[in-house]
Amino acid sequence: MSHSQAAEQRIEELKQEYIRAQDQLEKLESLGMDAGSAERKLVRIETELEQLRKEET
Repeated sequence: MSHSQAAEQRIEELKQEYIRAQDQLEKLESLGMDAGSAERKLVRIETELEQLRKEET
């Protein structure tokens, strides 16, 4: 698998992970629970996605 293919695969994985984390965040917020860990996870995913996209260009 080339570096580009690996990066594309990781981007797709992160997109799915982001959707799950966003869903978790919404559930926690709707229950009035602390959503800090879900928010941090979203930020981590966003950062990794940004880095991968920069590497592709």
